[in-house]
Amino acid sequence: MTGENGGGAFVLVYLVCIALIGIPIMMAEVLLGRRGRMSPINSMNYVIREAGAHRAWAGVGWMGVAAGLMIMAFYSVVAGWALHYVWATATGVFTDMESSAVGEQFSVLLADPVRLFLWHSIFCLLTAGVVALGVNRGLGSVARYMMPLLLISLVILVIYSLFQGDFAAGFHFLFDFQFERLSWKGVLAALGHAFFTLSLGMGAIMAYGAYMPADASIGKTVISVGILDTLVALAAGLAIFPLVFANPPLEPSAGPGLLFVSVPIAFASMPLGAIFGTLFFILITLAAWTSSVSLIEPGVAWLVERKKNPPRSGNLPC
Repeated sequence: MTGENGGGAFVLVYLVCIALIGIPIMMAEVLLGRRGRMSPINSMNYVIREAGAHRAWAGVGWMGVAAGLMIMAFYSVVAGWALHYVWATATGVFTDMESSAVGEQFSVLLADPVRLFLWHSIFCLLTAGVVALGVNRGLGSVARYMMPLLLISLVILVIYSLFQGDFAAGFHFLFDFQFERLSWKGVLAALGHAFFTLSLGMGAIMAYGAYMPADASIGKTVISVGILDTLVALAAGLAIFPLVFANPPLEPSAGPGLLFVSVPIAFASMPLGAIFGTLFFILITLAAWTSSVSLIEPGVAWLVERKKNPPRSGNLPC
């Protein structure tokens, strides 16, 4: 999206959307979740009773849970592809393989329902396992171990890209200002991406707000999350695009073609490509895993509350 919509111009609009729209909405979601101390559905029921608001506002909680499950429906499939590519790169499937053959490997995967079902199922079981462990052992472990591992992996890949890729070309692709290529459609894409990358409107932030200590600053926490999220997104671009531009025939196309065709081709032609390619797809899987946990947590929390009614106040440590 960055390349198609003016590079730095798109990034600037994205940053403005994060600062002026995304962060305030994120604060509101955290506030609602912390006030209700329950799942998004029951938190909304609690706050509308407390405020004497119309019952229709309860639909916000239900829409958040529904949105998370609908996103998970396709997110888990793509994450299953990433899991397959972890195995494929680790076992050297793409090493010294012709570019056309790498593309064919992806097409073969998409045409194989058995493998697709297998990897999709494994990913869903991994996600269910984290959520089943609960707030402290499940979500807490994600925060304590998986997030730092994800960040360390990304830093290693950026350094690798700096030395092995065409870093200057990737940097210009991301940050050169070309306002003439930025349309209103691109502005809306930047806004939508701001919502997606901050997990807004899908109940996740409201659910995490319910676990937030009462003495923690919502403003400082949300701003920190917004800044770190943006830095990680830009770092991911600096890890991927220099590798693609280091192989002139490749194009920084959007969607699955970039991730599952162009990137494996780039790693296949580089020193230690199998090692760093494996690390790259582990990074992608970790990112998808942590996100999928947040996508289903609102619905799972509501199902748990159907069995037992938790207190509406107090801190739930994470």
